[in-house]
Amino acid sequence: MSALNVALLGATGAVGVELLELLDARDFPVASLKLLASPRSAGTVVCWKGRDITVEAVDEQAFDAVDLVLASAGSSVSRRWAPVAVSRGALVVDNSSAFRLEPGVPLVVPEVNPEAARHHSGIIANPNCTTILLVLALAPLHALVPLRRVVVSTYQSASGAGARAMDELRELSSTVLAGSQPVSKVLPYSLAFNLFLHNSPMAANGYCEEEMKMVNETRKIMGLPDLRLTATCVRVPVLRAHSESVNITFASPLPLDQARAALDRAAGVELLEDFVANRFPMPTDVSGRDPVLVGRLRQDISHPDALELWLCGDQIRKGAALNAIQIAELMLREGWSRPAALATSGACP
Repeated sequence: MSALNVALLGATGAVGVELLELLDARDFPVASLKLLASPRSAGTVVCWKGRDITVEAVDEQAFDAVDLVLASAGSSVSRRWAPVAVSRGALVVDNSSAFRLEPGVPLVVPEVNPEAARHHSGIIANPNCTTILLVLALAPLHALVPLRRVVVSTYQSASGAGARAMDELRELSSTVLAGSQPVSKVLPYSLAFNLFLHNSPMAANGYCEEEMKMVNETRKIMGLPDLRLTATCVRVPVLRAHSESVNITFASPLPLDQARAALDRAAGVELLEDFVANRFPMPTDVSGRDPVLVGRLRQDISHPDALELWLCGDQIRKGAALNAIQIAELMLREGWSRPAALATSGACP
């Protein structure tokens, strides 16, 4: 791999910090690294690979001579700056919701739809965290027997709301244990020893934005525009790993042994099942780890064509930072529309 000039947009957030760690741990070919954030965070000094890098405020010139932008600063920031970066010749891998459903913008999970990345025009979207975890389990099963309907309930950690929400969960848990009343300032309600339905905006159909992200993004990634999928998303008092309960109806019965075998060999997935000991994936099993753990596969006793499973995955890692870096690695490895070519054309073919 040729070394690239890399910029991290949103470098001081929870995902930005994870991106820095993974760039080092995965030995990503970095020729130079620029850390970009809001003016509020500018001037912060970050140590990476033994050297200090000062965070810069993002501006029009920030993307000059940059090959790759890993963006994780929210949709409004991405909408403002991603086109600027592309115009300067950079490839943008964007972790926000800004471009995920835009026609012509690939929405990619490398283990599931790597071929979609070929068709970018300078921006590749990183899916929502819950969607990434879900499609890693759905795709190998759909390859055996087509999906007909998916019902998913999520148990989402504080990390999905950012580093400040994680800090608040720690602080308010101590408050409750001390016998005092917790008062939340980051989330709408205290998550300490509590849970609540996801706090994203509600749509007219009674679903929240997070639930509709799962519906629409899963359809796009898997190329199943008519897939019947319904979701209920819940915030739970866990720091950084999401869990999902998934009920899957197939076009015809899928034997459990075939489903297990497919998941066991699927990239990015590990099976964890011990029915005798009642031991299945937990958030503590995946925190700080790459794979999505799947277990408790069982026949749905209410429907002969349906199976049920449980999964857990690290929201910050595979649900965000790792998937973004894997997209960048995919582009380099396959030689698709090399970022350097953008410098003259301004867009990828």
